[in-house]
Parts: sequence; C-alpha cells; structure tokens
Amino acid sequence: MGSGQSVLNYRSAFVELTNKTQPIDAYNDEFWDQFWCGGPTRISEMFASVPGSEIRTLREESPGNLATLCYKAVERLAHIAEASFPTTQDQQTAINCVRLLTRIIPYIFEVPEWRPFFWSVLPAQQDSNPDAASSVPLAQTLISSLCDLLFCPDFTVQSITKSGPENAEDMHTIDSCEYIWEAGVGFAQSPPQNAQHDANRTEIIRLLLVCFSETMYLTQDEALREVNKWIAFFSGPENRHVLPLFTSLLNVVCAYNPASSSLPYNHLMFTDTREPLVEAALQMLCVTLEADFRNLDDGKTPSDSTTPDSTGNNLFLNYMSRIHRDEVRLYAVSQFLCSH
Repeated sequence: MGSGQSVLNYRSAFVELTNKTQPIDAYNDEFWDQFWCGGPTRISEMFASVPGSEIRTLREESPGNLATLCYKAVERLAHIAEASFPTTQDQQTAINCVRLLTRIIPYIFEVPEWRPFFWSVLPAQQDSNPDAASSVPLAQTLISSLCDLLFCPDFTVQSITKSGPENAEDMHTIDSCEYIWEAGVGFAQSPPQNAQHDANRTEIIRLLLVCFSETMYLTQDEALREVNKWIAFFSGPENRHVLPLFTSLLNVVCAYNPASSSLPYNHLMFTDTREPLVEAALQMLCVTLEADFRNLDDGKTPSDSTTPDSTGNNLFLNYMSRIHRDEVRLYAVSQFLCSH
C-alpha cells in the first residue's frame, strides 16, 4: 500500500471516530489498530491527518471515543514494553502510538475537566479489578512504558549481545544501567551512535515533555499550589530507570560538540542526527531539575497527588547534588560550555 493511501485511510479512520455518535467498542481491535498499525510514516503526515480543530470536536462531541483512543494507545505501548522481545513491527507500532499521543494530549490539557483523566482508574480496570485502589493510573502506565522503551535493545539502545533472534535480550531482565546512551558521568563506555536510535529516543522524550507541560495550562495560583504529578512520578523512586535516564540525558548533552568536525560547512553535506536528541535531552533536564517538591511536604500537597515518596523526592535533583568530585563536575561544566 502506497504512502498516500495509508495517509488517506488514517485520515478516514479519524473522521469516522469523530463522526460516530455512539462510542466505539474498546474491544474492536480491527478499528483501533488503524491508528498504530500502518498509517503515515512521517510525523508531519500524521499531524496533518489529525487537525487540532477535529481533536477539539472529538473531545466535545464524542468524549468516550477520545478516552478510548488514549486508553488503547497507552495499552498498546504497555504491551510492547512488557514484551520480552519486541519485533520490528512492534517498534514501529510504538512510534505510531507515541506520535498520536504527542498530538492529542495538549488538547486534553486545555480543558480542566479532562486533566484528571490520565490519573483516574478507568471503568475497564475497575471491572477486572474490584480493588480500584490497587489499580495503576493510566499516566503511570504511560510513563513506565516510555521509560522501558528508552532502554529497549535494537530500538533505542545498542544491543550488547550478538544480533539475531536467538540472541535477543529479554526486556524483563536487562539492567538499564548497562545501556546508558553516552560515556561521561558514571559510565565509561561510549556506545556507537545510531541515527535511528537517536530519532526514536527523541520522539519518546518529546512525548514525555508534552505530558510534563500540563502546568502550562494551569492558572498561576494552580501552578504554585499543585504538584505536577507527571514529573513527580518520572523523577521519583517508583521509576526504576531514573538513574540511567538522568545519566544518559546528562552525558548526551555534555558530550555533544558540533564544532568537533574537521569538515568546514559540514552541515551543508549531511544532517546532524544527534542535535534533535541533545535539544530534547536538555529540555528534559531543565524541566526535571527545576521541579523541587520538597516544599510541598508540609501538607500543601493535593489530596489526589501521587504517593509522598514520589512527590517529595526528585531523584534528578538528588543525583545532580551528588556530583561532587571535582573532575566530574569540571567535565560536566566544560563540556556543556563547549557544546552550547
């Protein structure tokens, strides 16, 4: 199927979703799979196929279908992250889900009544698990899945073992500290750069930044009073990848030096595939290191916030404060200044 036909089919599926007066069955996988199995191959095509005005129409006129679309996209990401050996098709499906959520979530944050959606327990979860308190909010499932995928061999990191299906690494057993993206603070090895891995990392980080942007849609009083639960969970102890994520982001930013090429006007001859990743990583560090939840431990934390541990402990700040060796600190500062 040609790219043009794929875009047309994707567009038709979204129009159908918007025009349906009755909720589409969440178990109708044949319909929902149209949004991540196939479709546009470029993010610009996907964004053009899902206009902002139609997302708003879907939100206002078919809220059940919008909720199901988000739930099914997160569910598919979780299934891929939980798979022991994600296939190439799984990886493309994951990127399609990431792009769709990147497009839709800002329009959810626009409306105050929609903001608790990702932090609520969905009816489907309540039906399968009567103990709703033990169910995981959709937001936590999304963040955990994205963090898992940021250390997925042959998708976002270089495989340590030999290539081939018989040597595939089990996602459930790998230690992500062995897959830090760049040498530097706390990691001596320098993995080979891979343009596709960098592109996949960048798209996932951008979705995380979209999730963290909820504060931008609050009033000033709300922003000062409320915890950004997305950042709190991502930077807290419940995120099992928090240390390798911090180290990977920091090292990628510090190691980047576009002036190191010996070729003049090299930007005219080839594309710097690492620059978008560095920009996204730097934005992520700025956002997470700016979030200090310690002053909210005195009872000002909202009753619907995450657990005290995840709101009161920003491990990104903790790890940054522990970079105390002079040579390590000098490395980070000098590399940062040289790159930027």
